[in-house]
Amino acid sequence: MEIVFERCCGLDIHKASITACVNIKGKKEVKVFGTMTDDLLQMSKYLKEQKVEMVAMESTGSFWKPIFNILEVEGVNAILVNAKDIKNVPGRKTDVKDAEWISNLLRHGLLKASFVKPRDQRELCELIRYRESLISERSREYNRIGKVLEGANIKLTSVASKMDTVSGFSSSLALNLTKKHP
Repeated sequence: MEIVFERCCGLDIHKASITACVNIKGKKEVKVFGTMTDDLLQMSKYLKEQKVEMVAMESTGSFWKPIFNILEVEGVNAILVNAKDIKNVPGRKTDVKDAEWISNLLRHGLLKASFVKPRDQRELCELIRYRESLISERSREYNRIGKVLEGANIKLTSVASKMDTVSGFSSSLALNLTKKHP
């Protein structure tokens, strides 16, 4: 088979550990790193010392994101591949075997890189998703407040069309303050 990368690395990524298999001209060296920032920087330094041309990692959940970000910032070429595209041979599955398998596939150019948006677009998408979740949470809270007010016999919806407006809250307060208590 044709060799595409003489110096490459396959990463098997988990929540708390990364198994890295550096494959240099067919000779493999396996190391395990943590997933904290210092560990990722240490891994990046190690990959640079080994003069790795390309790193391939399997896309498992969102665990790949900080690793990809650090490698990108540190100038280490990396690709993300879909787990379905890395069909391993049957048998006992270990982190080391997975990392070796990924590095072998990468070495021979048998991996198809998944599309990863440029960094600025990834950051913007993350901010937009966070904003959407905040807006959704806010709507749920307004609904809860409305139920509590209805349960307390405060008919805000008969005075204001929406609760999430200044007039909605001021109407609620006005109703509450003018109500005569025994």
